[in-house]
Amino acid sequence: MSPNEPAHVAPEEQLAAVASITTAQPAEPVGAQTDPLESSTVFGEPTTKVSKAYIFWMILANFGASLAYIVPLAFSLSIRVNQLAPGHQEVLGYVAGTAQLLYVLSSPLIGVWSDRFRSRLGRRRPFVIGGALLGLAALLVMALAPNVVVLALGWALAILGFGTVQAAIGNLQADRLPEEQRGKVSGLTGLSGQIAPILGVTIASAFVGNALLLFLIPGVIGAFLVLPFIFRAKEPDSRRLELPADRLSAKSVLASYVFDPRKAPDFAWNWLGRFVFFLGLYANTTFSAFFYSQRLSTPVEKVGQLVAVIGLIGLVAAMLGSIGAGFLSDRFRRRKLFTMIGVSLFTVGAIVEAFAYSLPVLVAGSLLMNLAIAAFSAVDQAIVIAVLPNRAEAGRYMAVVAFAQKIPSGIAPLLAPLVIGIGSIGGEKNYTLLYLIGGALAFIGGLIILTRVKSVR
Repeated sequence: MSPNEPAHVAPEEQLAAVASITTAQPAEPVGAQTDPLESSTVFGEPTTKVSKAYIFWMILANFGASLAYIVPLAFSLSIRVNQLAPGHQEVLGYVAGTAQLLYVLSSPLIGVWSDRFRSRLGRRRPFVIGGALLGLAALLVMALAPNVVVLALGWALAILGFGTVQAAIGNLQADRLPEEQRGKVSGLTGLSGQIAPILGVTIASAFVGNALLLFLIPGVIGAFLVLPFIFRAKEPDSRRLELPADRLSAKSVLASYVFDPRKAPDFAWNWLGRFVFFLGLYANTTFSAFFYSQRLSTPVEKVGQLVAVIGLIGLVAAMLGSIGAGFLSDRFRRRKLFTMIGVSLFTVGAIVEAFAYSLPVLVAGSLLMNLAIAAFSAVDQAIVIAVLPNRAEAGRYMAVVAFAQKIPSGIAPLLAPLVIGIGSIGGEKNYTLLYLIGGALAFIGGLIILTRVKSVR
């Protein structure tokens, strides 16, 4: 992922800083908390705080999944496309967009499966394990792909694998976090997702000449960081839970893809606001490697280190956005205010980037966008959990929420080539127009959440 996208992570010192925030006391056994399955409110509003240890392992796992998943989107995939289809930047959009759309179609099925899954390991943890294994295998396919078709297949499987890991982590947040912890944990989780690509691109840029290592090194490191969550953050045995009364059928599976906005208006409006915001975001980030290459007259193969440096500079802004907005929204019980601050800063950053032709100005725009994305992602995730229509089906509804991010991530790469082609001269693409449109869309998304979501302040 690019330094402008909702993923985060930095050097090991920064990860240690995140760890110190969540482990201010010796890590207690995660299972020491009251077993939520023994509570009559297992599918109701969570009221028991989770331990600091649980939060730490969750953040570390999200860090790992983001490292493995976002680095290809931000950097490695661009390099591989340039190797297999040189001079055809639009191929990146088609590969990325098609894979995202395939994942969007499968995610509600995985969510429903997770809601109904009964095992000694719980409902969510098996999907963390399976997703990590599938993601690693897919990265190997991408590294060895002889053509664009196989590369696209590998990327689709990689998104399915590591996307399932991140979805399971999000489901556990909905299952376990009480209101007073949501902003903080969403902020810390978002921060880990933003720092990860920065560190990952730094690592991957050292292996540009070796396609195998370019994909596998970040992937293996990411999977290794998911392991502690699997073994330490115990999830209660779900075999004691009753299955839903209704049996799965083709009709019920198809129904899991949609919801009635009249019965859950706040969920619907927040979904739409997220959709529009992320459409603007992905319009401005999918082609970031090519954007920096054109604006700084630098070969795309050498952009990786530059993107990493810009990302590292933006790390402080990302930390401020994620942790600051998350903690302050918890403290003041005001969510929508901080989402609007985030989208406003994103719009300003997009305008700066649109007219930037020098490194200092590009860095300034990147700082604003990192701050904005972090703030919005942290606080709106807390809004999502608050407006879920049915907690017993958290996996299903979290997958539906993911549509608001995944569909734009599939549509934007398909539409962006049309935008950058408007008025382009020779090989110079019209990134100015693309960034202005992205900023405008993000601002509109924020306004929808601010004015239409009523049950959250």
